[in-house]
Amino acid sequence: MTALGRLLIVSPHLDDAVFACGAMLASHPGAAVITVFAGNQPPGQTLTGWDRDCGFVEGDEVMRLRRMEDSAALELLHATPTWLMFLDAQYAATPSTETLARVLHREIARMQPDTLMFPLGLFHSDHCAVHEAALHVLPQFTCTCYAYEDALYRRLDARLDERLSLLRQAGWKTTRQPFSPSAHARSLKRRAAQCYCSQLAGLATPGRPGHADIEQPEGYWQMRRIETTRAVHR
Repeated sequence: MTALGRLLIVSPHLDDAVFACGAMLASHPGAAVITVFAGNQPPGQTLTGWDRDCGFVEGDEVMRLRRMEDSAALELLHATPTWLMFLDAQYAATPSTETLARVLHREIARMQPDTLMFPLGLFHSDHCAVHEAALHVLPQFTCTCYAYEDALYRRLDARLDERLSLLRQAGWKTTRQPFSPSAHARSLKRRAAQCYCSQLAGLATPGRPGHADIEQPEGYWQMRRIETTRAVHR
């Protein structure tokens, strides 16, 4: 990859940016991370199955504790978090693409990044929603844009190929970008990922995908609009 300048990574949940892009963040200290679904669970709501699997108990302020994990992880990577207060799909219906896009546009315009990274949205309604919202706002900015492979979900059969095909059909050229982080960056990512102890616990429960994929090489695709040339008839 060429020099990235001011780097901004858009993350669906608290942990996704580090799990998918932790070595990238470690390689570019001073980056910013926007987490879209970081709002507090509704008061009085019964503990969800996922939160229970993550080790939380009734009465825990789950999202406050998870934001503390995120703060610790991003501090290790010298990255700055911004938490949007949309609710995770386990707590409420996913907002519309237009609603998410409006807020993302505001935050991107405020931060003025040179490079923007967002998820391919390979699985989970929240990931797909953030992906679609990002696509909605990309044409309004001149920064270099990359889509990153969602950690864990990229291992689901055919999801990556299907997404890339859909992007091409929608007029996007996607080019895989090589990224070879240093051993130090990989080590920092490993340490940062361990800060999300609740999420690692949940992923390790029966029927869940585990978290071995976090250790695998990160994947990035540069996004460009396909230029179409119309024939001129004289």
